[in-house]
Amino acid sequence: MTQAINKNEVQQTPSKKLAIKKAYGIDQALLELKKITNRTSGNVQDRAIKVVEDILKNVSERGDEALKEYTSRFDGFLAENFQVQSDLILKAWEETPKELKESLLLAKKRIEKFHSLQIPKNITYTGPHGELLGRRWTPVEKAGIYVPGGRAAYPSTVLMNAIPAYVAGVNQTIMVSPANSKGELNQTVLAAAHITGINKVFRIGGAQAIGALANGTESIPKVDVITGPGNIYVTLAKKKVYGKVGIDSLAGPSEILIIADHSAKLEHVASDMLAQSEHDPLASAILITTNKELAEKLPLEIELQLINHPRLKICQESISNWGLIVLCDDLETCVKLSDHFAPEHLELLVENPKELSKSIKNAGAIFMGPWSPEAVGDYLGGPNHTLPTSGTARFAGALGVETFMKNTSLIDFSKEAFKENKNAIVHLANSEGLHSHAESIRIRDTKSS
Repeated sequence: MTQAINKNEVQQTPSKKLAIKKAYGIDQALLELKKITNRTSGNVQDRAIKVVEDILKNVSERGDEALKEYTSRFDGFLAENFQVQSDLILKAWEETPKELKESLLLAKKRIEKFHSLQIPKNITYTGPHGELLGRRWTPVEKAGIYVPGGRAAYPSTVLMNAIPAYVAGVNQTIMVSPANSKGELNQTVLAAAHITGINKVFRIGGAQAIGALANGTESIPKVDVITGPGNIYVTLAKKKVYGKVGIDSLAGPSEILIIADHSAKLEHVASDMLAQSEHDPLASAILITTNKELAEKLPLEIELQLINHPRLKICQESISNWGLIVLCDDLETCVKLSDHFAPEHLELLVENPKELSKSIKNAGAIFMGPWSPEAVGDYLGGPNHTLPTSGTARFAGALGVETFMKNTSLIDFSKEAFKENKNAIVHLANSEGLHSHAESIRIRDTKSS
C-alpha cells in the first residue's frame, strides 16, 4: 500500500492494516528473536557475495575505469571526475540555513567532546630488574568513511565517523558517498563534511567504493581503515577487504528493542519504534513489556502515527515483517530476552531505568528513561551512533577513537633483566621445539660472560 491510511479506516479495522507479530511465552519469543537476528542471511546474501567479489576484482584490476562503469550502471550518471571540488563543499556550508548550521555545530561539539575523552593512554612500566615495557598508541595515516545515500541522506553519519578520526589524529580522511542521477551529493552531507575537516570527498558508492578505498585507484587514495554503514553489498565488501585494511564492523540492518513497564507512555513507545522502522524495510523494532495494556494498544497507536507519514511504505514493511511484541511476567525475564538478542539500541522505558541498566550485559547503546529516545543518540548525544547489530553486541561495541588508532608494544630489557629471565625463555623455547629462539638467548649469554 502506498497511500496514507485513512484515520476512520484505521479505527474500524486496525488489524487488517498492520500486523505486528506477538510472541507468547519464552520459547516463542526466542524463536522470533532468532528470525530477526538472521533476517539477512541465506540466499540473498549468497547471491550478493558473488556480485561483490566480481566488483572488487574488477576495481582492483581496472581502477577508475571500473568505477566509471559501475557509477553509470548503479547511480545513473557518467563521471569523468569523482572528486567533489572544495569550493562546492564550502558553498554547501555557506548555503545551509542558519538553524541547521547551528544544529550541526552543536552536534559536532557534543560528539567531539565525548570522543576526546576516549583517547587511549600510552603505558610505560619499569619491571623489577630495570626493564622498560610499554604500549604506544598512534593514529592510522589515512581513513576512509562511507556515507550511505539512497533512501535518505545522513549528515549524522559524516559527523559520527569523521569526528573520531579527527580526534584520533588521522592525517587524511577520505569520504565516499553515492550521488544521485545528476551526480550531486546531498548538500547537508557536504556541509557536515566541511565542518569535520574531511580532506577529500568522492561521488561513488556501493561495493565499488569500498574496493577503491581498499586498493586505491588513479584518483582515490588507498586507506588504512574503512568505517561507516551501508547496504548488504557494502557490508560484504568490507568483510572481503578486511585484512587488507581495517574496518569498524559488519553492520546489518538497524534495530531497536524497548523494555517497558507500567510507567511507559504508549505514544512514546510507538514513535520510537517508528523512528527505527523508517530507516529501512529490514529495520526491526521490538517491544518487550510487562504492561499488557501497552502490548494490546500498541498496534493501533502505530497505525495512527502512520497517518500521512512520508515514509509510510518503508515503515509498514519493517513493522509487519520485523516488528515484534513480547509480553513478560516480570522485568527480569525482559532483561534475559534482551541480553539474548543483544540489541543495537536498547531503550529502558521503565520506572527505574538506571537501576535496570545495571543488569544489562549485551547492548550497543542503552537509552534510559522517557527523555532519552534513540534519536538523541543518533544525532548529538555524544556517544557514537555506529553500533553493533545482529547480536554482535555480545562481543563488540560502538565505533570510537580507537577504531582509527593502533597500538605498538615497547620492550627494552636491561642486561640484568635479561640474565634474570634467560633460563625461563630457553626452557619455554625448547618446549615448543624452536631451536633458534633458544639459541638467540644462549648466544647473548655466552658473549656477555
